[in-house]
Amino acid sequence: MKKTLLASLFSLSALAAPLLGWADEPRLRNSHPDTYSVVKGDTLWDISARFLENPWMWPEIWHANDQIANPHLIFPGDRIRLVYLDGKPRLTLDRGEAGRTYKAKLGPEIHVVPKEKAITTIPLDRINSFLSRSRAVDVGVLDAAPYVLAGGDEHIVTGAGDSLYARGKFDSETKAYGVYRQGEVYIDPQTKEPLGVQAIDIASIKQRALNGDIGTFDIMRTTQEVRLGDRLLKTVERSIDSTFFPRPPSQDTKAEIIGVEGGVNQVGKLDVVALNRGTREELQVGDVLLIYKKGDTIRDRVTNELVQLPAEKSGLLMVFSVFEKMSYGIVLEAERPLRTGDELRSP
Repeated sequence: MKKTLLASLFSLSALAAPLLGWADEPRLRNSHPDTYSVVKGDTLWDISARFLENPWMWPEIWHANDQIANPHLIFPGDRIRLVYLDGKPRLTLDRGEAGRTYKAKLGPEIHVVPKEKAITTIPLDRINSFLSRSRAVDVGVLDAAPYVLAGGDEHIVTGAGDSLYARGKFDSETKAYGVYRQGEVYIDPQTKEPLGVQAIDIASIKQRALNGDIGTFDIMRTTQEVRLGDRLLKTVERSIDSTFFPRPPSQDTKAEIIGVEGGVNQVGKLDVVALNRGTREELQVGDVLLIYKKGDTIRDRVTNELVQLPAEKSGLLMVFSVFEKMSYGIVLEAERPLRTGDELRSP
């Protein structure tokens, strides 16, 4: 499957500041450096978090400076300096060796490509499988899809390089399919509406022959062993912009964490979670939501009543993949252990 990956997402190892509300202007850390040398493994978010208490405002201090026309083309060895322009903090750039060998203007000449890659926005490896192949489908879609009937040579399970037989209604024009296994069924905790079904990516296959309702396929790639009964869905060509610009949602949004990748309940930093809002609520890729840890229910020893403690602001999440009724997000910061059921609110 072709992917458009312009830059990866932001590594957040340096983000340790207390989570505050959104502001119109970047807020400098009291301990911010005056200069910083970019090293391998840094990201835009890392560097911004060294300078800012609210690192989600990083576009403000990068893009407002003509010297840094494209902050996604910053390389290890470059030196970042904090200056003030018209009284506002801005970052300037002294190119290192890798940056000096980069040429952005195309022309009929030889171009030198730096050995070091430009720094990214956040760690792509944490959500790469979601960017490329993860799917949330409507209830009933997997049940109606073609299914794996048998492996080559009647193997029960098969892997990359093997073949398989599948049965169902096939489109004669479609040759490439993904193999999926049903995962969690997402239900809105408030309305009880079915929001979607997790389709777990298992393999990519290519049709070799079709005889009635039985197709013969070659297995091109697997994430785990293909099993009898796994379902086939057409390969979807999705161009995903993974250069994220964090921002508050366009609408005042309240949501809830309804699932965690891996089927666990506890949520930590850089975990991928599902939330019960999607495009119909005008949620978009790049939207940032504050995470509020749900308060415990305790017994008031004076009145003997059960009391719900208030939710406390405990983390930060960014949406990276949106479907009609639900979305996937990555936890950018978690000040304490989080769990399914915790609340999400607009900053």
